Amino acid sequence: MNHGGKKSTIELRTGINIPIAQLFGLYDSVNWIAYTNEENRKDLDKAIRNSDYLVSAWDGEKLVGLARALSDDVSIFYLQDILVRPEHQGQGIGKQLLQKCLQRYQHVRSKILLTEDEERQRIFYEKLGYRDIRDLREVNLNVFVQIAGAE
Repeated sequence: MNHGGKKSTIELRTGINIPIAQLFGLYDSVNWIAYTNEENRKDLDKAIRNSDYLVSAWDGEKLVGLARALSDDVSIFYLQDILVRPEHQGQGIGKQLLQKCLQRYQHVRSKILLTEDEERQRIFYEKLGYRDIRDLREVNLNVFVQIAGAE
């Protein structure tokens, strides 16, 4: 991959042993400050450790992307986070991270994610087989959520 005139090789790794400073840097880079503000900083490390599956992308020793999942490994796989540093976006890293998760949970019936209502994200996830629940025809489903601080 080539970004900023220098050639790099992105390495995908699995496992939860990621230095917390690297995690804060990645989440801050995409402005997911709900994870990294002073009040919630301790929760990010706990969330990572409690993930069932985590795949990360590295440019040398720099964490540049991450996807993490929660699952019962039978009926549901929930993609909790998928993020790539802005300077590494557009290089297929997010796609590779998601594909690793989908491969890991290919046998699971329901593959769920919540994301912002943003056209770019919709296009990205639809290219990888996800459908907005409103567009499903073969099954009639509702989705109900409770999100702290949201009505």
